[in-house]
Amino acid sequence: MVTGLWRFGASCRPENLVDIRTDIMTENVILAVEFAIIPGRFEDFKTLMAAMVDATQKNEFGTLNYEWAISDDRQVCHVYERFQDSAAVMTHMERFNANFAARFSETVKLARFVVYGAPTAQVKDALAGASPVYTAPFGGFSR
Repeated sequence: MVTGLWRFGASCRPENLVDIRTDIMTENVILAVEFAIIPGRFEDFKTLMAAMVDATQKNEFGTLNYEWAISDDRQVCHVYERFQDSAAVMTHMERFNANFAARFSETVKLARFVVYGAPTAQVKDALAGASPVYTAPFGGFSR
């Protein structure tokens, strides 16, 4: 029985069907995080965010994307983090915890945390305190 999302391989014969879910799987792990900025703490948050971006860019080569977006009213921040693999997530978590976590938690409150990809059990254990929602590839493509 053929189920799921499929594309045709070399020809339209059934033996050439390819399950695209395996085509889009990579070792990349993506974290999409939403924070509510604590009232009166935006300037502290902004300064800390700049230091975090600088440190991540200079020292974490497995961090492929580290992008921050702020709402017009400066009350909500979204962070998009794409890592080469689970080892890169662990490097980021270790550096964040050692250098920024305490100050960061004084400026924001976690609102939503979504993990895309297939992180290792070690990453899941490290993120457990944030109660993230885990998602798995379901369909689509990457270029």
